[in-house]
Amino acid sequence: MSQPWKNYAAWVGAVLVAALFLLAGGWKMSDPIGAGAKLAQAKVPGFLSEFGAVSFGIAETFAAILILIPKYRKLGAWLIGLMLIAFMAWIGWYYSALQGEECSCFPWIKRAVGPGFFVGDTLMLLCAVVAGYWAKWNMEWKKPAVLLVALTVLGVGNYAWAISKQTGAVAPESVQLVDGTTHSLREGRQLVYFFDPQCMHCFHAAQSMSKLNFTGTKTIAVPTEVKQFAGQFLTDTKFEAKVTNDADKLKKVFPFGDPPFLVLIENGRQKAAINKFDEPEFTNGLVASGFATLSK
Repeated sequence: MSQPWKNYAAWVGAVLVAALFLLAGGWKMSDPIGAGAKLAQAKVPGFLSEFGAVSFGIAETFAAILILIPKYRKLGAWLIGLMLIAFMAWIGWYYSALQGEECSCFPWIKRAVGPGFFVGDTLMLLCAVVAGYWAKWNMEWKKPAVLLVALTVLGVGNYAWAISKQTGAVAPESVQLVDGTTHSLREGRQLVYFFDPQCMHCFHAAQSMSKLNFTGTKTIAVPTEVKQFAGQFLTDTKFEAKVTNDADKLKKVFPFGDPPFLVLIENGRQKAAINKFDEPEFTNGLVASGFATLSK
């Protein structure tokens, strides 16, 4: 690459696409359970969603690092390009079901599935092409292999740690309900449902729970946004629950990304957390937990 402008263009393309892929991959590796829930909402089968989050996180981070290293830039550009094509093909296949939904490909970057999604991914693909077009193939594989192994150990280790945090946490002693009473979280079985009244995934999950029998389980609804609409949300979904606005207090003990998110508590200790709401797996899992039964 003798001309300076080619080198400059390659670096600009590499830095731009690497920044986005490092952000996306780092998020998935640091929060594999939350990222898995987002993948499930994007029609990835629930039993594969968390595995996919860890795998994609490792692959995206690996490719982003390679594209920033000139002698491995060709490989990094190819990997990023193939992932972008695969992402666009997946969204295109499920376009009618996902149109208007948040893409959730990158944290803190809100993108709804629509024509703009494909424009954005095409621009990223062009950046990857520009970054790798003039680069030469390097067949030396040892250093990339070491990097891939290190990222795999980091990603899998963090996933195991995240899984271990989903049980055993001690609930706060109590929360304040919107009716002015204090509700204890240390007695019996309790279901704590975090939701955003504007979120359709939250709406559908609440509708599913409205069809179950929670005799013997106290149900608590925790709005995370526009809390003034919590009552109307419960009315519309027919999900019967007491409402508390102590979301910040509860999230310190039961951390998660975006709602919907469900915590099952028994005698003040977390028994399980649920962030995938595909049917019939969600209903079957909730019934199997013993916290709910099928309504007659």
